[in-house]
Amino acid sequence: MADRIIVGMSGGVDSSVAAARLIEQGHHVTGLFMKNWEEDDTEEYCSATEDLADAREVCKTLGIDLHTVNFSHEYWNNVFQLFLTEYRLGRTPNPDVVCNKEIKFKEFLRWALDLGADYIATGHYARLQRKERNFLLRKGRDGGKDQSYFLHTLDQEALRYANFPIGELQKDRVRAMAQDMGLPVHNKKDSTGICFIGERRFNDFLSRFLPARTGQIKTLDGEVMGEHQGCYYYTIGQRQGLGIGGEGEAWYVAQKDVKRNIVYVVQGHDHPSLMHKVVLAEDMHWITGLPPVLPTLCKAKVRYRQEDQSCVISMLGPNFSRIVFDQPQWAVTPGQSIVFYNDDVCIGGGIIRSAQD
Repeated sequence: MADRIIVGMSGGVDSSVAAARLIEQGHHVTGLFMKNWEEDDTEEYCSATEDLADAREVCKTLGIDLHTVNFSHEYWNNVFQLFLTEYRLGRTPNPDVVCNKEIKFKEFLRWALDLGADYIATGHYARLQRKERNFLLRKGRDGGKDQSYFLHTLDQEALRYANFPIGELQKDRVRAMAQDMGLPVHNKKDSTGICFIGERRFNDFLSRFLPARTGQIKTLDGEVMGEHQGCYYYTIGQRQGLGIGGEGEAWYVAQKDVKRNIVYVVQGHDHPSLMHKVVLAEDMHWITGLPPVLPTLCKAKVRYRQEDQSCVISMLGPNFSRIVFDQPQWAVTPGQSIVFYNDDVCIGGGIIRSAQD
């Protein structure tokens, strides 16, 4: 008996091929386009209208129905408010991680199950494996596109209903399949904007919610190097947009003091102030529901585009961990996710709160 699967259709090539593969496998497939941001139709950078049009064209080509659901209220309360709170505190959050947890694998999943679906599917580059009574979240086969990092907060209940039809594929194969199938989005560029909000001039967008507050850019020795428009707009390791010239190596953001509204910079990519071996993390989540026996040796990454790094995790409190890396990590950023792996299996992660030497 064919499963009834509802696919989250973004209007992009990945979700389109995901739906097409499920149809080829004989499943009863329906599409769902989620609208999660109430934007002004004149907004230059929001592509929700175009994405919906693309999703409709794809579903028409595939011969499946497309539902549209507005989760903007849930997105605002459960994702975007947290996003703003973290920025106000001087941290750099990762809304894609929270969006997956709160919207795609909570609100969407609940909506789909109420509609009678057996599973939901997305175009994520990740894989699932059932092992005894647990579901394992494995990296996508395409190492350059693997998205398990953004899925590390999922629990067993969410994974039980999840399906990742393109997790075994390379990205170039996905595009080739889309072209062979005659899908109109086969050459559409990948989205790089904020989850469901789109691609925008980030500081301009953020200033609508966190007004500019001029302050000083200083070296760690206290020398004033320039002026900034607000600590929130800067992240650890940032090089562009500092407005600092002169001779020598490039300047990077090394620290922020939100209370005093100061951004501290250092010169040189490998400055010692940008390198740390110890990370403190909280809001720990383990995909099996139980933490590993600690201390434990594993691999981790402190940002999405990073090779896995060897480390040891130890627990300092019920939901608070200390991670010691074999090698110093560059520009560890409070608010970002640290995600843990055993080989290609994602075991969980947490939110970075600070880094130490």
